[in-house]
Amino acid sequence: MRTLAVVGGGAIGLAIAWRAAESGWSVTLFDPAVGSGASWVAGGMLAPLSEGWPGEDRVLAFGAASLARWPEFAARLETATGVSVFVADETLTVALDTADAADLRTVAEWVGERGHDMRLLDRQGVRAAEPALARTVRAGLLAPAEPAIDNRRLLDGLRRACVDAGVETRAEKVDDLDALPFDQIVLAAGAASVLLRQELPVRPVKGEILRLRHRPGAAPAPRRVIRARVHGRPVYLIPRHDGIVVGATQYEAGFDTAVTVAGVRDLIADAEAVVPGIGEYELAEAIAGLRPCTPDNLPLIGRLTDRIVAATGNGRNGMLAVPLTVDATLGWLAGEPVAEALAADPQRFTTATRPAASPVGGVR
Repeated sequence: MRTLAVVGGGAIGLAIAWRAAESGWSVTLFDPAVGSGASWVAGGMLAPLSEGWPGEDRVLAFGAASLARWPEFAARLETATGVSVFVADETLTVALDTADAADLRTVAEWVGERGHDMRLLDRQGVRAAEPALARTVRAGLLAPAEPAIDNRRLLDGLRRACVDAGVETRAEKVDDLDALPFDQIVLAAGAASVLLRQELPVRPVKGEILRLRHRPGAAPAPRRVIRARVHGRPVYLIPRHDGIVVGATQYEAGFDTAVTVAGVRDLIADAEAVVPGIGEYELAEAIAGLRPCTPDNLPLIGRLTDRIVAATGNGRNGMLAVPLTVDATLGWLAGEPVAEALAADPQRFTTATRPAASPVGGVR
């Protein structure tokens, strides 16, 4: 039986390990703390359309292709483990001023021209869709095809699926990929991937997230994912069965994962500007994680050597990218690359052509 080492136990590493084991590989997963990194911190948005922007055609195409795979991937996981991951069916991006409203029209037109359903709402339409939103909201952009998942349920399901598929998990830190005695190796270590392959253009971008728990008498959470920009800062609110996830700050701070007072302050203030009723919620958790970002906001999925395949660099879209990253990685292992993921081939970066780092995007 062919042997496979998966280095990294986040959602992508777990999903690859599960599906590879189902495909006949003898899989060993290496991670000193499985499911404790960015995948645990994440919000769970699946929003490639709402984040679309003119000129980012390859990013949109990759995200839309992965989004289209999510229903089958989630159904397969639920059949295997009984774990259901979806928590919202749609995404609503709102504008609080005229400049943001103009940006919503730009996104709607550009993404709509590429065949995706995006619906502009006026002030009344926004209020009718989500009555809990602030009366200062001027307009909205509804993406009916963009759901959200509970990332922690996903991790729970993937852990169970790996156990049932026979994946061996080792709580060990890997320092040298080449020293692993396996036929093939998948590097899925998120922001830490660059510590194992220094040529990879992956950098950590810190994001702080709050989890708010609903209290008796407080206004109910919005039913959809709500995205906005407040004072130039992106903010999103994602419903959970017991409250709301609020995120996320963006800092170029190396591998620092400390939660800052300023980060918590800004997230609460920005979220209240969009949904005033959250002031009555309990602040249940403040946590930070590291997004593995690349210069062009596309992931790195493909061969690094004859034995090593990269599956990393998904930036702020780690949850969104899971299904396509899994399919593409298994494709590389089988010698059958997946066409929809070819733009993510890590070989696109060379010393001569590597672009300057672009900012981590949010609501524009």
